[in-house]
Amino acid sequence: MCQSKLHNLLTAIPKVEQHLHIEGTLEPALLFSLASKNNIPLPPDPVYTSSETLVARYQRFTSLDDFLHYYYLGMSVLITAQDFETLAWEYFTKAASQKVRHAEVFFDPQAHTCRGVSYDTVMEGLLAAKQRAQKEFNMTVEYIVCILRHLPISDSHALVDTVLSKGHFTDGTLIGFGMVSSEKNFPPHLFRDIYTRVAATGTHLTTHAGEEAGPGFVTEALSQLNVERIDHGLASAQDPDLLNHLATSKTLLTFCPWSNVVLCNLPKLEDAPVKKFLEAGVRFSLNSDDPAYFGAYIQDVYCRVQETFHLTVQDWDWIVRGAVAGSWCSSERKDEITRELDSVLAAFAAET
Repeated sequence: MCQSKLHNLLTAIPKVEQHLHIEGTLEPALLFSLASKNNIPLPPDPVYTSSETLVARYQRFTSLDDFLHYYYLGMSVLITAQDFETLAWEYFTKAASQKVRHAEVFFDPQAHTCRGVSYDTVMEGLLAAKQRAQKEFNMTVEYIVCILRHLPISDSHALVDTVLSKGHFTDGTLIGFGMVSSEKNFPPHLFRDIYTRVAATGTHLTTHAGEEAGPGFVTEALSQLNVERIDHGLASAQDPDLLNHLATSKTLLTFCPWSNVVLCNLPKLEDAPVKKFLEAGVRFSLNSDDPAYFGAYIQDVYCRVQETFHLTVQDWDWIVRGAVAGSWCSSERKDEITRELDSVLAAFAAET
């Protein structure tokens, strides 16, 4: 438990989560349950002996690719619309308990369609969970469809064809379009044509960049793909000119410092550029990324950052207020969350 004097503030503060992979919320217990229900054989690997042995393996990832191996294996148990609804509902329940008021959720259709699970099946389950979360938790939820950069580009065009044919970029079903998976060998410019196609719909654009690769990938993503935000953006801290550009343009980084540690992109949390981003005036949010695999949901991330960097109330005001402002929800919803933030900060000030 966080021992900081700001712990009560961090638990009360309204949160937005903008870097969350719904497939990354597949807890080992649910993985084993769905595997049994759907008669999906798990690999003959000792780590799949039990939930406990799987959790233990998750605690020693050596790289992004090492993690992705288990991440994609885990997805194999997701078959029916009900499976996807259960997966998302479990995350929304957890997030609501940690005061997440707005969630922008990534999902990877190509990882499912290649297994014979249709895009429609995935969407049916995710949308059902979204409706429940909005009704029962008053949580706003938006989905961001992602392409997998390691697959043939033609496959990504095919996914865009499907989404366009259903009108999901324009009818409110999806709020954004992004790109995920291994980064280093797939520079942003390779995907310019895909992003140009989607941009024509007016959909919000983002991409993972600067997690494994250097700051040049972030710069290229901004110039070649015309994205509005950068997911991760860790490497941005290495380039003062890029930091200045991000601050001036108010480009939001959906930062996941604990994820960067677990995947060995940072030696330890103390090396995360939290203070550098703050000092440069860069807008960033704090997020959990793939919490079932990394052992930390958003409240845990907030507390670990606080215990490591000893931030001030003003720092947290900057972080959360900027995250709300950079959210892809209505201005009315932003105002609601901002008013709650003001109320929580005022109450905390009165108590102290």
